[in-house]
Formats: sequence, structure tokens, C-alpha cells
Amino acid sequence: MLPQDLQCPERPTVLHVSRPVDGGVARVVTDLVRCHAAAGVRSVVAAPPGGTLHRDAAAAGAEVIPWPARRSPGPALAAETARLARLIRRVGPDLVHTHSAKAGLAGRLAVRGRIPTVHQPHAWSFEAVRGTPARPALGWERYAARWADRVLCVSEAERLRGSEAGVPGRWAVIRNGVDLDRYAPAYREEAVRRALRRDLPALGDLPPDAPLVVCVGRLCPQKGQLSLLRAWPAVGAAVPGARLVLVGDGPDRELLHAAAPPGVRFAGAARDAVPWYRAADLVVLPSRWEGMALAPLEAMACGRPVVVTDVGGARESLPPGAAPHALVPPTDPAALAQAVIGLLTRPRLRATLGRRGLEHMRAAYDVRHTAAAVLGLYRELLGAACPESRERISR
Repeated sequence: MLPQDLQCPERPTVLHVSRPVDGGVARVVTDLVRCHAAAGVRSVVAAPPGGTLHRDAAAAGAEVIPWPARRSPGPALAAETARLARLIRRVGPDLVHTHSAKAGLAGRLAVRGRIPTVHQPHAWSFEAVRGTPARPALGWERYAARWADRVLCVSEAERLRGSEAGVPGRWAVIRNGVDLDRYAPAYREEAVRRALRRDLPALGDLPPDAPLVVCVGRLCPQKGQLSLLRAWPAVGAAVPGARLVLVGDGPDRELLHAAAPPGVRFAGAARDAVPWYRAADLVVLPSRWEGMALAPLEAMACGRPVVVTDVGGARESLPPGAAPHALVPPTDPAALAQAVIGLLTRPRLRATLGRRGLEHMRAAYDVRHTAAAVLGLYRELLGAACPESRERISR
């Protein structure tokens, strides 16, 4: 329910609250800000300092406010929630959109249903932990659902996982999308591919025709790079000269460096992943859990075939007929190795899957369609109390 004194805004204000400040969540928030600015929405972003979100959201048209918050719940939560409540009172948003578990925790505690609230999990927090620690995470999601007018999932698999776990959400499912102008095949693709292999710092001595696999993602347990490293010796034995590049940074950096077999390189964090997708023959993301990962969508939009693990949203994101070649069980290095080998040794199949993936992205994963659907959700919630605002918000 909306507050009785809610005014019909000429220019509605949406407050995005996010604990992640880089990676996929930051890109989702930035894309929403950019698209909604053109629709006349005033976007305000509250997030911790650091990462790329402050800079990118401001460039996209948002007002950005620092909100210091740690990654995990703990003794600091009460102070973080109080700071956020004061921030919300100062901004006076018409709607609050929280992103990920920590922001959802603090945001819903701060608002408690007094302002229309959309919570977007970006993968469930209780999937990130096992055993006893998972119980409070699940308990919180079940309890806090009462303070979300909508729980917004990026895939049907994510919604189903939450529902099966007993989260009583008022659900909405809007799939992730990508900027198809930014993520696109290169003009004169083969020439660009060879130039990138010569010029990218981690690839300077790579032979132009060497099979290249790229994994783009934060170096952390969720993204499963350790499973890919364990699979790589089998790939190297079957495909001589193959190289793997991990693009990203994160808490598992030292662990992965120590575990890396020959043929693996680390590129570090990249401001722009497009050159890496365009340089690759194959893009792999061996995640252990997801809502719907952006990296495979971006790779397919660049015309690259992908191999992904069968976690939330992955099966939905693939083009028809790709699953037998591109989908493997999570944490199964042998299956992952076989899928990678199967595509590296079959260039025609790679080309076919790359073309199908590109067509699939253009047909169904344009970020402008995603942002328009989210705007429609905002319109539904705000328009419930102010029907005449519907036209203004939809412009």
C-alpha cells in the first residue's frame, strides 16, 4: 500500500540502494539510471564509496550519495540502517529499489513498507552459504518479503528458487538485458581479433591463431573460476596451444594464482570487457550460483559462443538448441573440460552458436526493453495511488 499523503510527482524520484559497487549489479543499476533519465525519472543512487558505480551512475544521470556499508550483516547493521533511513528522509523518494541482499536488508528495515519498495536479489543470499549460516539468510528473506511491494527476479529460475525456499514474495520477473550498441561484434571482425590479440597486455605474445578461452567475472567463490582451473589441464592436453585468460579481480586472486596450471593468464580488472570478448574464441563462466549472469549475455551479444554452468537463469539465457553444447553441471571440472574441448575443436559449431547467440540477444535481451519493463513496474506501484501519474512516468 502507498502512503495516503503521497503526492503525484511531475518527475518521480527513484532511490536505488546498492551494496555492490562493481560487477553486474553496478552495471544493472547504471543501465536503469541511463534509460530512465530519458523517460523523465529522477534517479538517486546510494552506495558505498569505491568501485565503479558512483562514477558510472553519475555519468548516466544519477545523483549519487555515499552510503558506507560492509558487505556482510554484522554489528554495524544498525548504524548502516539508521544512516540509510536519514538519507531516505533527506531524498524523499517516491519509490525505493534495493539491489542485492545487504541493501535489501538495510533498505527494507529503513523503509518498512512506508514507501513503495522493489527488492531485486541479484541471486539469493542463502545460496551463497551452506549449512547453519544459510538459515538466518533464508529466514531474513522470508521475513522481509512483507516490506517489498515487488520482489524483482532476473530469471524465472531465480523466482522459482525463492518460491521453493518459502520466500512469500509478490513476484515480478524481468530478465537482464545488455546494451546492444556497446556489446556488438566488431566491424572487420577477424582483423580486429588479430589486433586485439597483439595489443591487449595479457596477450602480447599470443599467436594469432592460438585457441583462446576468456572468463570475465569477479574472482570470488560465486563465479567458480577454481573449477575452470581444475578443468584446464585436460583442455590443454586435448587442444595444444590453447590459452585461458581470467579477466577480473577479487578476494580469490591469490588462491587462483596459486592454483593456475600452465596456459592460464590473469588480466586483472578491466574497465571494458568488450575487447576481451572480441578477442576470444570461446567465453566461459563456471558460476556456482546466479540470478542471470551478465557476462554470457554480453559475450553472445558480441557474437561469441559460451559455456556456462546450469545455475539460475543460465538455461533461460541460451539460444534454442545450444544447451547440449554450452550447459554443464556446476562444480564439475570434467564436464566443463569436455564442453570446452568440444567447442574449441569444432570451429563451425562455434561459429553457428555464436551467430545464434547474437540473434537471440538482439531478439530478447536489449537493455532498453528491460528498463522499460522495470519502468512499467514502477508505474504500476505509483499509479496505484495516483492514476494520473501513469502517463508522466511512462514518457
